[in-house]
Amino acid sequence: MKKTVRVAMVQDNFLVGDIKGNADKIINLSRAAKSKGADLVMFPELALVGYPPEDLLYRPGFNAQVVDQLARIQSQLNDIDVLLGMPDRVGEKLYNAAVWLRNGERIASYHKQALPNYSVFDEARYFKTDSQSVVVEFKGVKFGLAICEDVWEKQSLADAKAAGAEVMLVLNASPYHVGKYEERLDVLAQRGRENHMPILYLNMVGGQDELVFDGESLVVNGEGKPVSRAPAFETFIDYVDVTASQVQPVEKRDVIALREDEAIYKALVLGVRDYVYKNGFIGVVIGLSGGVDSALTLAIAVDALGADHVHAVMMPTKYTADMSLEDARAEAEILSVQYDIIPIESVFEEFLSLLAGVFAGKEADATEENIQARCRGVILMAISNKTGRMLLTTGNKSEMAVGYTTLYGDMSGGFAPLKDVSKTRVYQLCRYRNALGNVIPERVLTRPPSAELRADQCDQDFLPDYDVLDRILELSVERDMPMKDIIAMGLDKSVVEQVTTMVQRNEYKRRQAAPGVRITRRAFGRDRRYPITSGYRRNL
Repeated sequence: MKKTVRVAMVQDNFLVGDIKGNADKIINLSRAAKSKGADLVMFPELALVGYPPEDLLYRPGFNAQVVDQLARIQSQLNDIDVLLGMPDRVGEKLYNAAVWLRNGERIASYHKQALPNYSVFDEARYFKTDSQSVVVEFKGVKFGLAICEDVWEKQSLADAKAAGAEVMLVLNASPYHVGKYEERLDVLAQRGRENHMPILYLNMVGGQDELVFDGESLVVNGEGKPVSRAPAFETFIDYVDVTASQVQPVEKRDVIALREDEAIYKALVLGVRDYVYKNGFIGVVIGLSGGVDSALTLAIAVDALGADHVHAVMMPTKYTADMSLEDARAEAEILSVQYDIIPIESVFEEFLSLLAGVFAGKEADATEENIQARCRGVILMAISNKTGRMLLTTGNKSEMAVGYTTLYGDMSGGFAPLKDVSKTRVYQLCRYRNALGNVIPERVLTRPPSAELRADQCDQDFLPDYDVLDRILELSVERDMPMKDIIAMGLDKSVVEQVTTMVQRNEYKRRQAAPGVRITRRAFGRDRRYPITSGYRRNL
């Protein structure tokens, strides 16, 4: 009779730097898993310290806490096997490790072999590589160990197989972007088939600054076919019975793959919730304009935090249309948030009066528009300071890309939920959210978008149509395609040159922007790093 190991795959949310809190979670969840019959409890990559810990790894006190809390885990979990991710210092070298504990002792340590150093990853900055395969036998089953990027390269799993592994346990901190789950599934299916080995792939869940980890942990069999999938964007424990040749989830369930807009919306909600609460804020304040971006931001905030923790403020001027006032009030009432109207016309006029002498002889231009935006920024930041609520900015990726934003105005704030969401995607997400329950008035989705900073203003007075703009931005920013190649695809030469030039010129603004949830392959922030001062221009 084949021996069976019941593995608890703990897909959970670990706070970077909260080493004691993470250790408490590891201890408590391990005990809970044992009570449900687990023999082995798995935790994600670097679960003890959270991911990514970045330069905290350079601090001696941080590493001392790792040692102390590991000792505490060992002393309290001496009756169940535990596999957890943590930084492991050996002499002068630091490794990204998977540590196997049994009877209060460390019986094996695997060091990550493939260190990602691209996109949002900087692991080569902190860790050393290792080439040693580790296989642990438990109740007659030989388990090979791997960590995240190792699976994306063939050699690590092939070496583990050669060392005698029958089943692979893979700890991960794999952040979300559109299409990421399908990419993982393809790679795991390929590795399973290549090595004729089942793979238990455990991923982290939760928001950490710009990154959101979606979970969606996977189990594939030796034929590369998925047999279990954990929910997306939720904490979850998946119990899997493992023999030397088979893997079988304890509870069969249907986990339906999320549609793209549904997955993005859930990522935004989780990113906002974790950023606000993990940073100690009691809620958020939002400038509500009656436009589509602030409407979507409001809906995300309420879904993330609850209506009682959201304060919306409308700050009209003479340029604010009646329908903007009506729609903003409707949004606030539908979502039951605190709502205030603070007119800024008198403040704006006072600024113009103060500057009249300096501006004498000069025509009105974007300067006066920006003053309005900055009046609003001052008011919203004052409310944020007084109430302890974080200010959420409402700008989208399209605006951030070309600089259609005001420094110290609508860019003011602590977090930007839509920073990586194009304008066209904003409309799609609004439609998705309204399908769950109508919270955004239809007129908001059909009227021409406007900043309402001067009379009869429309975004398209300054920008190309958003469908054209967003296509160019996708090719230029997310795919890094040269202008000549974009033009060769049939896009207008003058428009492509205009857009790419605007993107390059506005790097200085983006460098001062609030962080925001990353949902695409290449967001403004961690994984797109361009100099502010540069003589480079992409030549045709």
